[in-house]
Amino acid sequence: MPEAGAVPVRLDRPQLDHLCAIAREAGREIMAIYGRAFTVWTKDDASALTEADLRADQVIRQGLEAAFPATYLWSEESRSSGSTETGVFFLVDPLDGTKEFLQRNGEFTVNIALIAAGRPVAAVVLAPASGALYFAAEGLGAWKQGPQGPVPLRVQAPDPGQPLPVLGSRSHGTDAVGVWLNQLGRPWVLHPVGSSLKFCQMAEGLGALYPRFGPTCQWDTAAGQCILEQAGGAVVDRHGQALAYGLQRPILNPYFVALADPASAGLLPPWPAEAPAP
Repeated sequence: MPEAGAVPVRLDRPQLDHLCAIAREAGREIMAIYGRAFTVWTKDDASALTEADLRADQVIRQGLEAAFPATYLWSEESRSSGSTETGVFFLVDPLDGTKEFLQRNGEFTVNIALIAAGRPVAAVVLAPASGALYFAAEGLGAWKQGPQGPVPLRVQAPDPGQPLPVLGSRSHGTDAVGVWLNQLGRPWVLHPVGSSLKFCQMAEGLGALYPRFGPTCQWDTAAGQCILEQAGGAVVDRHGQALAYGLQRPILNPYFVALADPASAGLLPPWPAEAPAP
């Protein structure tokens, strides 16, 4: 384990490996609950909360506080005490894809991201059910843990002779996405995928586009965005700007599109109007 202290803006490989170890420990807690009956609560925003969310949150918080005690942690389920006037913090979703967890389809993840100056600069995404582990950091690139060791990730340009591979939410699809895709001027095929795995699969070269025209929170996207960006892709808002993060920013993200080819951001059709923030 790296020496405890304040986290630097850029992680080295031992620190990134330690984030992976924390995510794996949280994943073991999740899977211990996944195979049995468990308690489910309804939060104020009508979303589900399970024992697995809380157990994973506790593991991640304990791990990060032990390794980086001076660094603020903002999780979907809890947050550090003290001042929020900091530009460097951890942004965590201990169980992204709770609906997928409840449906037991395996497409849920543990998301841990390090934010610096509004940008995700290091991240880990673990899919506990399959064991798939993705990790990335500025200066280190993006990787997936393979049987023989880490495998570097790189986005792939779509084959112009084939329908455009589009990734979409399995549980949060909207009619606006289909209408928008029909304006692309080329055939497309939609592959539904749960949680932040959409970003990671794009980083593996398995998708070209992921439009999201519905509500998401900062912790839903930060880790996946980092993986995709370090693999050569982008996640942009309607103005072509990368999604930004911060303790003083709204929890809800604007609509966004994740792209395997960042240069194509200026060629997208007009975006649908966004629903007003609640």
